[in-house]
Amino acid sequence: MAKELNEDTGFNVSIKTLVGIGFAMATIISMWFMLQADIAEAKELPAAPDPEVTRMEFDMKDQMIRQTIMDTKKDVEEIKESIEKIEDKLYQ
Repeated sequence: MAKELNEDTGFNVSIKTLVGIGFAMATIISMWFMLQADIAEAKELPAAPDPEVTRMEFDMKDQMIRQTIMDTKKDVEEIKESIEKIEDKLYQ
């Protein structure tokens, strides 16, 4: 048995609920205007220059990456040695 909604149908809403709905709407509307202001400000800012990577910077980063890989390789070798020692102690 479904209730029908028509012109004579009514419902009760408390003042507390209306205040809550009004507060939520005001919050959403103010957030919208703040977002629009931020977008307008961002449009006025100058575009960032294209980053140019110099040869020296590239070489330094390449050297750093290679050194990190070598350090990691040494760490892995040390871990393997430790595991082998542990296995030797465990199985003997």
